[in-house]
Amino acid sequence: MASELRFRSIWISDLHLGTAGCQADYLLDFLKHTESEQLYLVGDIIDGWAMQRSWYWQQSHNDVIQKILRKARKGTLVTYIPGNHDAGARQFIGLLFGDIRIENEVIHTMANGKRFLVIHGDQFDGVIQCARWLAMVGDHAYEITLKLNRWFNHLRARLGLSYWSLSQYLKHKVKKSGAFCR
Repeated sequence: MASELRFRSIWISDLHLGTAGCQADYLLDFLKHTESEQLYLVGDIIDGWAMQRSWYWQQSHNDVIQKILRKARKGTLVTYIPGNHDAGARQFIGLLFGDIRIENEVIHTMANGKRFLVIHGDQFDGVIQCARWLAMVGDHAYEITLKLNRWFNHLRARLGLSYWSLSQYLKHKVKKSGAFCR
């Protein structure tokens, strides 16, 4: 077995379990080879928005959930902070589910004593707060882009070219143009 990496804390965000674009196999491999005192799940772990549109759930998604639950049972302090795609979990803030704490935000203390706020940040996104319909349209367009991205990179691989993220490129362009409009 490969050596295990040990950390004080690990943060995982924007996993989007329940979507075809989720990289659950890579995360599962990471979780199998790491240990930490604290594990923070910082929003959009399960994509409720996508799952409302259509059901997509692979065995690897179950495996990730099971691995996280197992880590919590074995003593890792797991904290789940919901984001905009899994906001339904906010109704459970302050509760424990299988040794996983559900919180809106937490203060993390580093080894040197410095403290910082751990929060998903969707509460500061003007589109989500003021025009949720636009966020939903953008999310749907992003899902389509991810599907195109898989097709595009399959073609690139057949041509001997390396992976290139069309979805990341477009997301960067949209964010850049949004900053220009402010």
